[in-house]
Amino acid sequence: MSLALILHYLDLLGTVVFAITGLLAARRKQLDLFGAIVIAMVTAIGGGTVRDLIIDVPVFWTQEDLYIYVVVISALLLFFLARFRRLPVKLLLFLDALGLAVFTVIGTQKAMALGFSDPIAIMTGIMTGVVGGVIRDVLVGEVPLVFRKEIYATASFVGASLLLLLVQWEVATDLAVAVAIIVTLAMRVGAIMYNIELPVFISYKAPQPPQMRPEDRDNHHS
Repeated sequence: MSLALILHYLDLLGTVVFAITGLLAARRKQLDLFGAIVIAMVTAIGGGTVRDLIIDVPVFWTQEDLYIYVVVISALLLFFLARFRRLPVKLLLFLDALGLAVFTVIGTQKAMALGFSDPIAIMTGIMTGVVGGVIRDVLVGEVPLVFRKEIYATASFVGASLLLLLVQWEVATDLAVAVAIIVTLAMRVGAIMYNIELPVFISYKAPQPPQMRPEDRDNHHS
């Protein structure tokens, strides 16, 4: 099986997983079926759509409508399944990590193939991996995951950068892609399992002088 075919199947798997995470967000907000499908759709294809618009190529799902069918069918099945069974959230987090890794590599590869510079290729990979989740969180009124302490976009950045370095070092493309996916996946899964977080931005506060007690104030004036 060729690398292109493997990545295509993994891309479809990532689409399903991201659609499921979108549907779970819609369920938390108690949206109706139509709203749930919309959230699932933007989560699954939002990152790739923004990527293709920015690099000025035909949007991928307009060239292959299989992605639309995959999202809608996945959303419908899960919408009704979730009414009868509890979904394994931990498993979905790991699958989401796989989707992040695959989407990052696919986005980076696409920009590289079109001859974009390294920084643009890295940004393209990150956008493909995380923008769908950002749109999802904004629509359901939550702080996007990439702006919280989670190691998410950081793993995407490392994976995209690593792919570029391996290609520049003339490592075989199949191996470079596999290594980049594995490293991105490992970073995200490790962060989930061991609760590894990025430091939070906290503004410096100058120490306040001690408050003078009333009795001390009276003694001071005397």
